[in-house]
Amino acid sequence: MKDFNTTILSNQEISPGFFRMRVLAPGFEEGLLPGQFVMMRIQRNPAPFLRRPFCIFRTGSLPAECDGLAVREYLELLYKVVGQGTAIMATLHGGDRVDILGPLGHGFDVDFGAGEAILVAGGIGVAPLFMLGETLIRQRRVELLLGARCREEVLAVTEFERQGIETYVSTDDGSLGRKGLVTEVLEQRLKEGTPAAVMACGPLPMLKEIHRICNSYGVPLQVSLESLMGCGVGACLGCVIKGAGHSEQSPRQLTVCEDGPVFRDGDIDWSQWP
Repeated sequence: MKDFNTTILSNQEISPGFFRMRVLAPGFEEGLLPGQFVMMRIQRNPAPFLRRPFCIFRTGSLPAECDGLAVREYLELLYKVVGQGTAIMATLHGGDRVDILGPLGHGFDVDFGAGEAILVAGGIGVAPLFMLGETLIRQRRVELLLGARCREEVLAVTEFERQGIETYVSTDDGSLGRKGLVTEVLEQRLKEGTPAAVMACGPLPMLKEIHRICNSYGVPLQVSLESLMGCGVGACLGCVIKGAGHSEQSPRQLTVCEDGPVFRDGDIDWSQWP
């Protein structure tokens, strides 16, 4: 884990309300696991006071012709403007400074399950799955099932396809790909009976339905949970959830930041959410 002040290289709006930020990140790739995240603080503005969590979309290195930069390694974040913090982030430009703490949390187990890997993303939940797919495609067949409300919220399809990952899109309004829910696509896919493991990130109702589907077909599942966080290291207990086997007599509490954000299906008490 590193805590460093760094420079934004670019901050582009890739679809209405959705941004891709690239920042310099010296030595950040060492030991990094797909699904880990960073906590970011904006330097030029005192508010918001707390850092904000963001999954790491990808890492890379700048080409040799980028002169004048001693550090060439970078990381990229995908984010959606949803509140004060991300609204301020959307106003930042190349050359602005941010403070980054990370990488944090537990990432995906890339040796998880057998057969092909089915990645399921809901909207901005695609962010932690790119590096996962990039790693898995070297070992086995990978599919991405990407769901969104509409065409404008379908992100990063080209990047996945360039890696050789078969990508299937569904939108609630039918404006791109299949009309309907991505969970319906997953269930149809699992009915075929091909050995597979599912790895997913997205809104909680979607994840709970994926949990039900995977349990019905006996398919192993890992999920990356999204949560508000105050510290990112398990100290503030602001992102506590109930673990499997939780009861009033024998409480089992997990923090999304330290015990997750990636969990195996059986680690979570899914009954805590309606």
